[in-house]
Amino acid sequence: MAKTTKPELESTDLRNKLEDLSGIVIKPGDNPYDSLIKSCEGHAPMIQGLYSTHRIARNQQQKEKFLSPDFSGLLIDPVLLRLEKPDIEPGFRDPRNCLVFWACPPDHIIKLAAHIQRVLQQAAPNLWLMPTHRMHLTTLEIAHSRTPFEIASMVDLMRPNIPSLTNIPFVKRARLVKPFISYDLSAIAVSFLPAAGEAVLSPSPVAPHPEHIAHPGLSGNDTAENDSYTYHHLRRDVFDGARATGVEIGSRYVVPSAHITLARYLTQADHETPEQRQKWIQAIDDLNSWLSKEVWDVEGGKFIGEWIVGQERGLDVRMGPLWYGGGRTVMVGEGF
Repeated sequence: MAKTTKPELESTDLRNKLEDLSGIVIKPGDNPYDSLIKSCEGHAPMIQGLYSTHRIARNQQQKEKFLSPDFSGLLIDPVLLRLEKPDIEPGFRDPRNCLVFWACPPDHIIKLAAHIQRVLQQAAPNLWLMPTHRMHLTTLEIAHSRTPFEIASMVDLMRPNIPSLTNIPFVKRARLVKPFISYDLSAIAVSFLPAAGEAVLSPSPVAPHPEHIAHPGLSGNDTAENDSYTYHHLRRDVFDGARATGVEIGSRYVVPSAHITLARYLTQADHETPEQRQKWIQAIDDLNSWLSKEVWDVEGGKFIGEWIVGQERGLDVRMGPLWYGGGRTVMVGEGF
């Protein structure tokens, strides 16, 4: 008798494509991050504006889906569901191995994210919450859904350059500001904008060692004056550095977004009725109003909504089944 094979689980990403809503067109073969920078002539306020346009447009798009009379349900992640409820398929393991560069948030951002998670769970008690120690922002995805052998081969190819890549934030400081709840039919995240001259609110970083300064003027704590090097520039430089090793970069998407996943849906229970969905959207809108009034640009507040990438730790090269914050670290860069 022929052996039957189980069909592969369809990822929610295939049904919930994260499209670029900023209006930037990327040419095949180009560094996709450089395309946006060039379109803005490297001007930080314009780069911030495109990030803002993307997340506002996407939230509006998703709000219309939630409130539509044709709403057909949330997109439940079948892999996460099996990992969280092992009785569905005993012995199941996530087969998708990845290779990424993460920027892990410092303690004051984790504190803010944990508070937001608590508020979200009050509105939707059945949410799956990302453990705070696994929270991350994906600076660059090199590969996904590959075998362990394929990922290991890529790491071997990149290994000589990994130390310098993980330490880019130590010498090139990029800030993120203005946290905002972004959401869709599968997940909820807190997203940030590249800074563009806002007041510095987070703990002062240590200046880069003089021997390591890569760009004149980017050498001290006067970060607001140096916002010309944005988070998008950092993504561009990591992309170029990784590609220079000869590894093929196969990101699922390249969009102007800097987001930390906070939660995912595991059941339809909290969003079955129009009233429930309206309440959910209102809770998110209220959170975003609170963030803009009580966290953005607020000095001495309970929460700090700004962080300098590299605070506490440099970039984290991560490999393995890391879709939900797992996997293992290859190397972490020096923090400040």
